[in-house]
Amino acid sequence: MTESKRRIAIVGTGGIAKSHARAVTALPDRAELVAGVDVDLDRAKAFADEWNIPSTYPNLTELLAAGGVDLIHLCTPPSSHVPLATEALAAGVDVLTEKPPTLSLDELDALLEAESASSAQVACVFQHRFGSGAVRLRRLAADGVLGRPLVALCNTVWFRDDAYFSVPWRGTFEVEGGGPTMGHGIHQYDLLLSIYGPWQKVTALAARQARPTQTEDVSLAMVTFENGAVASIVNSLVSPRQTSQLRFDYENATVELEHLYGYQNPDWTVTPADGHSAVSDAWTADLPDVPSGHTAQLTAVLDALDTGDPAPVTLAEARNTVELAAAIYASAFTDKPIHRGELTRGSAYAERMGGPGAPW
Repeated sequence: MTESKRRIAIVGTGGIAKSHARAVTALPDRAELVAGVDVDLDRAKAFADEWNIPSTYPNLTELLAAGGVDLIHLCTPPSSHVPLATEALAAGVDVLTEKPPTLSLDELDALLEAESASSAQVACVFQHRFGSGAVRLRRLAADGVLGRPLVALCNTVWFRDDAYFSVPWRGTFEVEGGGPTMGHGIHQYDLLLSIYGPWQKVTALAARQARPTQTEDVSLAMVTFENGAVASIVNSLVSPRQTSQLRFDYENATVELEHLYGYQNPDWTVTPADGHSAVSDAWTADLPDVPSGHTAQLTAVLDALDTGDPAPVTLAEARNTVELAAAIYASAFTDKPIHRGELTRGSAYAERMGGPGAPW
């Protein structure tokens, strides 16, 4: 293992950049912020002042030319992720990119090709995988303690008013990639997929109920998995009581999580089936207290860089999630089930989440 203090630059200094800055500064022995980059240089300088960052740049090209950066955190609007990540890969610099990693399945495959030609790698921000509750759930499932997975519920029911969509790129397929299916619920169903594994088939619907968007503001999906489990997924931006809920029913127990934008151990509950009280003991035994969030994922990324392993969440892992997003849109807009692998490269919903266009 080779441990070193990683020099990190944040590219895009808008709202989500603060979460990344907090994560880096929470690990002072392992990482340091060396640069902030934004097309609005004044905003970059204000961000640098706030977080004691020594250098600012108006674009990634100038940052890479200056050198001295080990890892780039991409916090820019989704439409810029692929060109910026590709530029960093060409320079041999690792990337941690915010969700969604790409606007489409075809873009993700193109980025995978760029990664394969580089000495560097791209990791995708799906921070809910890394809280101690999710880690414990995956371990107990893998060890057979929970028995066979049967059914899951995955609800991201949030509220965003009309003013939220006054930012020009929000609520568009061209820049944001989609509505709550792509930009909001993706965190919860990525966590679902990290636990239940590869999906097999999806039947979905989408609607624009209330918001002034090009995209949906609600979607619902029924999903089957290769392991035989089934799940329902709801993504909404029109729900006044906001919550994020996941429920996993196994043969031996029900495991539930309710939170909003991040969870801790008390947000999880475990209900054993009759005769399986040992599940509760297995859940609580030496359970670490690691909240989900950017710090938890950055810790895992730095661990991987130190050992020379692929940094989580790899592009290959994220493909399962992005393909499900594309399939939800394809099923909703074509009114038919979509199987994994059906959206081949160059097909309408692989090229663009909205395909030829939303029905409205």
